[in-house]
Amino acid sequence: MTIEEVREMALPATERSDSGGDAVLGAFLDLTVPEGYRAELIEGEIVVTPPPDGDHEDILGRFVRQMIRKSPADFYASGTRGLITPAGRFIPDLTVGPEGLFAGKESWAVPEGVVMTVEVTSTRPDKDRGPKRRGYAAAGIPFYLLVDRTEGTVALYSEPDAGDYRQDIRVLFGKALDLPEPFAFSLDTSVFA
Repeated sequence: MTIEEVREMALPATERSDSGGDAVLGAFLDLTVPEGYRAELIEGEIVVTPPPDGDHEDILGRFVRQMIRKSPADFYASGTRGLITPAGRFIPDLTVGPEGLFAGKESWAVPEGVVMTVEVTSTRPDKDRGPKRRGYAAAGIPFYLLVDRTEGTVALYSEPDAGDYRQDIRVLFGKALDLPEPFAFSLDTSVFA
């Protein structure tokens, strides 16, 4: 099935019955995308994104470097972890959890044990700001870190409850963002500018 055929099937997904949703999920799971591209199912819409630019990847690398150096807890981060959430199937830019969290799991898995997801905005920032934030909260992921390159901010969402996060701490690039336990370090956001 081509991307165009899947998009045609997915567009009216919000008007479909459960069986229509199953058809979209089936088409999504059978979808083949070009190397480096990502396909996600976000609130009934199949979203295909191109490979990220170098600045996007640099921000992720700088975050991981700080986490490894500054956090007293040991974490493992994956940039290709497929998560099944109540709002769809997402591939966060980073999925953070304890070492061994992903061992033996299928390519798509429920986010049990995931401590944080991280997204860096790129071609579709509204998906990161809204649907993905709500999906991570609905899945019970304790922390969601959003590096918003368009807004020049870093937001830490916490306390998932009723399909969204109750806590939202936001700083401008250049300001420190104190990450709570289990991270317990001050994130230097000046390196993201």
